[in-house]
Amino acid sequence: MRNTTRTLLAAALVLGVAAGPSVLPALAAPAPAAATATAPLDTAALERAIAALPSGDATAALVRVGGTEGVWQGSAGVHDLRTNRPADPGGRFRAGSVTKVFTAAVALQLAGEGRLDLDRTARSYLPELIPAAYGEVTVRQLLNHTHGIPAAELPGETVEEWYANRFTRHDPRDLVRSATAQPREFAPGEKQHYLNIGYTIAGLVIERVTGDSYEHQVSARILGPLGLRDTYLPGRSPRIEGRHNHGYQVMTRADGSTELRDVTAWGPTEGWAAGDLISTTADLERFTKALFAGRVVRGPLLEEMFTLPKVADVKSGAPAAYSVGLSMMRLGGREVWGKTGSRWGYTTAIASTRDGARTLVYSVNATDAKGQDMNRTALNLMLATYGPPSK
Repeated sequence: MRNTTRTLLAAALVLGVAAGPSVLPALAAPAPAAATATAPLDTAALERAIAALPSGDATAALVRVGGTEGVWQGSAGVHDLRTNRPADPGGRFRAGSVTKVFTAAVALQLAGEGRLDLDRTARSYLPELIPAAYGEVTVRQLLNHTHGIPAAELPGETVEEWYANRFTRHDPRDLVRSATAQPREFAPGEKQHYLNIGYTIAGLVIERVTGDSYEHQVSARILGPLGLRDTYLPGRSPRIEGRHNHGYQVMTRADGSTELRDVTAWGPTEGWAAGDLISTTADLERFTKALFAGRVVRGPLLEEMFTLPKVADVKSGAPAAYSVGLSMMRLGGREVWGKTGSRWGYTTAIASTRDGARTLVYSVNATDAKGQDMNRTALNLMLATYGPPSK
C-alpha cells in the first residue's frame, strides 16, 4: 500500500486513540485483495496480518470476524516475552476507548426511559461541578465531542513520565475541575474535538440521575443482560484479573537506547467512563452484534449512534467523524461503524457494517499503542476485513 493511503487510513481509523509519541517508523502495509461491497471474506489476508507476530510493533493479536458474510477467528504471538508461550485467545485485555460505546449506550438507555434528556445542559445535572462558562454544553454534545471543553491537565509529557506515574489515582471530579478551569476551545456545537473529558462528565451525569455508581449501571444494564462474563470495570485496581496476555511498550532508557517494558499493570482511573473497560474478543463480539441489532439501545435513540454532527473537526477541518459513541468511515465501498481504543500495551477495535453483515473485533498487544500512526498489525486487520478506503 502506498504511504499516502496508509497515512489517510491511520488518520481516519484511529478512532479514539489519544495522540502520543510515535515510537516506530511508519511502515507500508501490504495491499489487501481488491474489495467491493459484496467481496467474500479474505481469510488468507487475515492470516497474513498476524502471521509475523511477535514483531516489532506487536507481541500478540486476538481476532474475531463474524456476520452473515463469513466467520473467522485467529490468534498469534505470545502470552509474555519471558516464557514465549502462545498467546491465550480467550485472554482479557484493556479495551481503552471502546469503553465510550458502553457509556453512550447507558446514557441513551436512560434517555429512552425519560430519566436523562440529551438536550439538557450538563450543568443542570451537575451544577456544583460545571461552571457557568460551560453552562450551555448539553449532554448530547458531551457524547458527540462537540462540547468545546479542553482536556484535563495530567502530569507528564512522555510515555516514560506517564509510566512513572502509572499508579497515581485520579478522581473524575478533579479531572472535570481541571478541564473546566481552562478557557473553552470553541463554542458548544460549533466544532468537534475528540477527547476523554466529555465521557468523564457523562459518567458523572449517569451517577447523578440514577443515584448509583457508573460501574453498577454498566454491569446491570449491559454486562449482565448480555452475559458478558469476562468484561468488567476495574475501579482503582491496576491489575487485569484472570487470564490475560501481557502488554509491552517501547520506552527510552536514560542512555538513549530503547527497550520493551511490561506495562500490563497500569492504573485505570484516568480513563474511567472514557476508557477503563477490560474485556475479551468473544464478549466484545457479542456486544457489537447486540448493539447493531438494536438489542442494547432500542428504538429511535439508536440512530444517535449512527448520526454524525454537521460540524468540522477542530484540528483538520474535515467533516466530523464521531457520533454518539461510534465513528464511521467508508471501507471497501460501504460504511463501517465502530470504535477503537488504546491503553499502554493494548489497542482494541470493534467494527461492523450497519446491517451487521460483517463484524470485526481485535485486540493487538501493540508496543506503540498510543503512537501517532495506527499500529501496523491493527491496520492490516482492518483492511483485510473490509478492504481499502473509498469515497
